[in-house]
Amino acid sequence: MDTRTLHALELQRVLAYLAGFAVSEAGFRTCLNLRPLRRQDFPDGTDGTAAFPAVLRREAELFEQGRLFIARSGCVLTPFVAVDGLLNAAAAPNYAPDADDLFALRGLLLQGKEKVAAVLDCPAAPEPGWPLWVERCPAGSMPVKTLSGLSRCFSDDGLIRDEASPGLAAVRGELRALHRRCINKVKDYVAEYNIMHFLQDEFMTLSSDRYVLPLKSNFKGRLQGVVHGYSRTGETCRFEPLFLVEVNNRLQRLKQEEREEERKILRMLGDLLKDELPGIGAVYRFLRDLDVLCARIALAECYDGRMADFAEDRGFLLRSARHPLLLLESSPAARAALRRTEQCLIDAGRGPEASAEQDRAAAPAPPGAPAAVVPSDIELPPERRALIISGGNAGGKTVCLKSAGLIALMSLCSLPVPVAAGSVMPPWRNIRAFIGDAQSLEEHVSTFTAQIERLARIWPELSDADLILLDEFGAGTDPSQGAALAQALVDALTENGVRVMAATHFPELKAYALTTPGARAASMLFDPKSNKPLFRLVYDQVGASRALDVAREHGLPEAVLRRAEQYMLPGVDDSAALIERLNSLAAAKAEEVAALGRERAELAEKKRKAREEAAAERSRLFEHLRTEARKVLDEWKAGRAGHKQTLKELARLRKAVNAGSEGGAEPAARAPVDLAALEPRARVRHVPWKRLGTVLEIDERKQRLRLDFDGVSLWAEAADIELADGNAPSARNAAGRSAQRPKAFFSVPYAPVSLDIRGEHADTALSGLGRFLDGAVTDGRAEVEIIHGRGTGVLRREVHAFLRTFPAVRSFRLAPEDRGGDGMTIVEL
Repeated sequence: MDTRTLHALELQRVLAYLAGFAVSEAGFRTCLNLRPLRRQDFPDGTDGTAAFPAVLRREAELFEQGRLFIARSGCVLTPFVAVDGLLNAAAAPNYAPDADDLFALRGLLLQGKEKVAAVLDCPAAPEPGWPLWVERCPAGSMPVKTLSGLSRCFSDDGLIRDEASPGLAAVRGELRALHRRCINKVKDYVAEYNIMHFLQDEFMTLSSDRYVLPLKSNFKGRLQGVVHGYSRTGETCRFEPLFLVEVNNRLQRLKQEEREEERKILRMLGDLLKDELPGIGAVYRFLRDLDVLCARIALAECYDGRMADFAEDRGFLLRSARHPLLLLESSPAARAALRRTEQCLIDAGRGPEASAEQDRAAAPAPPGAPAAVVPSDIELPPERRALIISGGNAGGKTVCLKSAGLIALMSLCSLPVPVAAGSVMPPWRNIRAFIGDAQSLEEHVSTFTAQIERLARIWPELSDADLILLDEFGAGTDPSQGAALAQALVDALTENGVRVMAATHFPELKAYALTTPGARAASMLFDPKSNKPLFRLVYDQVGASRALDVAREHGLPEAVLRRAEQYMLPGVDDSAALIERLNSLAAAKAEEVAALGRERAELAEKKRKAREEAAAERSRLFEHLRTEARKVLDEWKAGRAGHKQTLKELARLRKAVNAGSEGGAEPAARAPVDLAALEPRARVRHVPWKRLGTVLEIDERKQRLRLDFDGVSLWAEAADIELADGNAPSARNAAGRSAQRPKAFFSVPYAPVSLDIRGEHADTALSGLGRFLDGAVTDGRAEVEIIHGRGTGVLRREVHAFLRTFPAVRSFRLAPEDRGGDGMTIVEL
């Protein structure tokens, strides 16, 4: 992208807002220096697959996964120093490590370790998580030795610990002992000679690594010693008594040994740093990328931004697009971020002497920014190559062009943009904006000639992956020739496959947009009553320029306007009235569409609330019934309720579940089923479960029948059965029947039909068997299978003894030989 386009569309100002959200100098610089990805840097594969769209989609996915990670983990970055200089210096052979640099590196590596662990350990279910960020984690190249050494050698206040080396610990121990001896000697000396009134203060201090006393200057000749200097006022001198000379000499030697030990430690840490330099760089880049990610997320929150999609063959569609800068200028958080950027640029010495680009980035927000920004759908289908926008002055044509261009640039920078879901654009190779006044006295060019010269320069580079934005091209010359040149230019560009978006006042270009295949007309609407712009974009019609109305609105004398009306050519009024009528109809249509949209949104919100309330009520009801059912089963297991009483209570709860699932509505009356007319293997419908089943047995005396549901059988009352339709179940139901199971009455996990306990110890097997039978009773099963194997028969005997004492077992028997023989027991409940 050329510099003029970046300036015209004000990308650098967006980056200034973005940089203000960064917490580190590295992230700040990276945000300010972001540039659109270039298609030529990602050549297509040898098989013809386009690499650039995949790169852009991967960057978008990286942002979305990062946003999910930040939301789920609550990850917050703290400021960390830029270590680019340290890394470059450490790569040199004569590197001399500095304690301040190493301490700063310690904080960076500690935060990097914490954030890497957060990426790898934070749960993301049920979503797929953030695999792209897991790939970026330098988990395998963490500088473990360097981090361990820095943590052991440096304290939290940036000083080298005594424990960093045995030699340093010994030297500092001697220094502390020497300090105590000095204090005692000074106290004894002051007390012996009664010189407290000679001293300015009651404490001893250090001067050039020597202990001295703060002696009043007028007493310096009264004592023997060395004067090492005076205070700023001259009233106090730093006096070293003779009895401290030998002690101070020893102090000097110990201080020298301390510095030498510290240098050894720093050299050792420097060697570790050199050995793990690639890993340190990887951690630094990872933190910088996280900082930029957090800045992008904060930017998106200012205008509810999202990533646009890229596709070669879906045209250009921005749903509910809004100009990013208009939204940022009305956001308090964004304005605060911009002020931080301005301050950082001033502190870095780039304020008054900054380049024009930096000045533009740090400029204050223009006054009068609108509080609400009207969204527009900017659409150019794949079969169209040119969009010609017309309409009145100050109606939003240029803003529409700038919105499309800036959103495209931001998307190529992998930044979230203020559009709705479903927005898509081609993977642009170049975006060229001819917007604004390009005249220059120094270069001796007018606006028109500057545009022509620039077009001539870029003409050989144009391709079908380019977007050209033309704002009133040709307006700087004769109107008829300018209109003809504009039409010819759009023709030539579209013939070369270039997509064009142009704003114009030329009637000829408006007619061209309506009549030329491959071109599309659009208009910015005005309120027909107030003559004020609505900032809404409508398609397949043209708009009047409304120059006189705009001039009247902005205070031009009425006499001038009446004379202008006299000078207008005949027929202009008629065409203007026709366009005005079309504008009124389009405005009314747009208002109706907006009202329908609001009504649809309200209905959707009501429907969502109703679903949530119904789900909450259903959950409450079933939770209550589940609790009651567990109480009934506990009573039965404890022997406080009989078998029949338990079954009656469970039946009552089952009816309550059915009533709750039907929302309390009374079921429609059904004709009773004639059990005598039914035959085994007949298909019937079990109403409470709303499932088709196969009849296995019929008990006319008790008016019930046993049904099979894909391998699961139960006894059902005749009142709960109705005849199935003659038609066969649909293919979808038939395909899904094997995968579905009837839900338990009490929302407990469904137990399997058989239990395999072969090879288990008797105690373990019987414990599992008890739980299995409890689940079978809860699910209303009539028969289950216990697979215990043949073996020595010990496990079979233990199982049979257990079944004889289990209250829910009606009977049990060994299976026929074709089903397992004495290796399996069939239990009837």
